[in-house]
Amino acid sequence: MIGVLLLLFLPFLLYIAAPQIRKMLSSGVCTSTVQLPGKVAVVTGANTGIGKETAKELAKRGARVYLACRDVQKGELVAREIQTMTGNQEVLARKLDLADTKSIRTFAEGFLAEEKHLHILINNAGVMMCPYSKTADGFEMHMGVNHLGHFLLTHLLLEKLKESAPSRVVNVSSLAHHLGRIHFHNLQGEKFYNAGLAYCHSKLANILFTKELARRLKDEEIESQHQELAQGHISSEL
Repeated sequence: MIGVLLLLFLPFLLYIAAPQIRKMLSSGVCTSTVQLPGKVAVVTGANTGIGKETAKELAKRGARVYLACRDVQKGELVAREIQTMTGNQEVLARKLDLADTKSIRTFAEGFLAEEKHLHILINNAGVMMCPYSKTADGFEMHMGVNHLGHFLLTHLLLEKLKESAPSRVVNVSSLAHHLGRIHFHNLQGEKFYNAGLAYCHSKLANILFTKELARRLKDEEIESQHQELAQGHISSEL
């Protein structure tokens, strides 16, 4: 009986607590004044949300910023907006569809041909609670875009990051990773699927990937950095 009552009142309690939860999760403030002239950064999903604000801040600090976006036209509009707002003309939009490994490889190939350095890679783009679908390569969409796409992108750019050290990889995760599980017998969600849990699983994969990347690169004098759970950021510095 008590369990039933809790289920009935849970939505109401969440509604009441939502403002406090939102305030708690968004109260982090960056106090760093570090400037980034001469640095090169790539931000995925930079045409909206966290990615756009991150790209804007990097541009303010003088970095050359690549907005890696699925919709390159929207990316170009945002690039011009950031250029006007910051006065930094080194803000560029490039096409990157994380749901297609061919697009990922094309982006990486073009970037490596265009740039001699890469100091900051921010893996921010993602999908959330979308209906069941698969990427161009047959992966469940959440896992394919949020984890595997960024995994491949990081792998393709890793040598350039090493050459440009000190450099950093930032994987954007979420507190939702606490609810995630890696179901190896159902990675593509073909046996059972829940959009909310699929998102949680992909965010857990982000965390595990970052920790393992930091562990492997530590042997090459690459230091694992802080974990900002309030914003869901996991960072590894090279």
